[in-house]
Amino acid sequence: MTSPSSSDGNSLPRMTVGVMGSSGGHIAPEVFQKAYRLGQEVARRGYVLVTGACPGLPHESVKGAKSIGGVVVGVSPALNLEEHVLKFQSPTWGYDALIFTGSGLMGREIENIRSCNIVVFAGGRSGTLGEFAIAYDEGKIIGILESTGGITVHLKTIISFIQKETGATILSGPDPADLLDRLEEVYRARLLPRYQDLVAGRDPHGVMEQ
Repeated sequence: MTSPSSSDGNSLPRMTVGVMGSSGGHIAPEVFQKAYRLGQEVARRGYVLVTGACPGLPHESVKGAKSIGGVVVGVSPALNLEEHVLKFQSPTWGYDALIFTGSGLMGREIENIRSCNIVVFAGGRSGTLGEFAIAYDEGKIIGILESTGGITVHLKTIISFIQKETGATILSGPDPADLLDRLEEVYRARLLPRYQDLVAGRDPHGVMEQ
C-alpha cells in the first residue's frame, strides 16, 4: 500500500506511524527482529516513522526503516544535540530530523504521541506505559505488536481497569505487516476523510497574517 494522502497528493503530509517500546532491559533477539521488520514495513508503505529517539526497540525499527530508505523523525527529550548525546546517551544514526523538546524523558511523550497518526507499541516498561496512557486518553489509533513482551502483554487488562471510553481504536497482532494493513484501514476510514474535508477549498500554502 502507499501512504494515504489527499486527492492531489500535496495538501496533506504523509501518514506518520509512531513506534514506542522498550529502550532497555532484557530484550530477546526475536523481539528485536520484530521491531526491525516493523520499521521496514512502515518504510515500505511510504509512511514516516516517528520514535522517541531512544535506544532499544524503537531504534531497531529505525534501523529497519533506513534499510530500505525510509523517512525517520526522532522526538528527543533533550534541549539540543549535545544534551541528546551526552546526558541521554541517545542514538543519532538513521534520523532524517531530530526534534529537540527539552522536556525530559517523560515530558517529551506528549509531543511524541501527538506527532503520530498511528501509534504501535512493542514491549515496553514504565515510559512506554506513559505513552500508551496518552495515546489512549487522546483517542489515537493504536497497534499492539504481540509476542514482544513488556507491557504489551498486559495492555488489554489495563484497558479493562480504566473503564473510560476515549474513542481510541486498538488493534493487535503478532505480524507487523498484517497489523499495519489493518491500522491503515482504520486510518483511511476514520481520519483521512476528516483531514481531506479540513483542507478542501483551503490554500495548502497557508494564509499570511494581516
